[in-house]
Amino acid sequence: MVVYTVGTFDLLHVGHLALLEYCKTLGDVVAVGVAADGVVSSYKPNVPVIPLNERMEMLKALRCVDIVRPYHKLEYVSGCKELKPDIFVIGEDWGDKLHNLDVEAYLKDKGSKIIQVSYNPKTSSTKIKQNVIAQSHRGKYLAQEIS
Repeated sequence: MVVYTVGTFDLLHVGHLALLEYCKTLGDVVAVGVAADGVVSSYKPNVPVIPLNERMEMLKALRCVDIVRPYHKLEYVSGCKELKPDIFVIGEDWGDKLHNLDVEAYLKDKGSKIIQVSYNPKTSSTKIKQNVIAQSHRGKYLAQEIS
């Protein structure tokens, strides 16, 4: 069975690992679609910190991931046509945008399952970025009394 999931996978963290390891429990082959910078900038205010090729390289190095492929348009049907997943795993922020509804209809027509997972609220690339910024500013403006 082929399990397919998609995402940005910027600043790879334990939440990503938990998702991908869960995907591996669902099937024999785990395929991961990785959003190109242009795709990410179409729905997020900031592009990824890590370049696409490096994000893909890190994912390829994981034992729980078998296939890594980029996607350069905000649509998932073409990836599903190529990979023919039995299961498509989505996050809790999936929503009802047209590109999501299109792939849902396609997968239902093909008899594939869609499984929605919740995120770990303690971990996200955004929170990691915020922590880095906060640490870089810490201690820059130390006040000293001049006698």
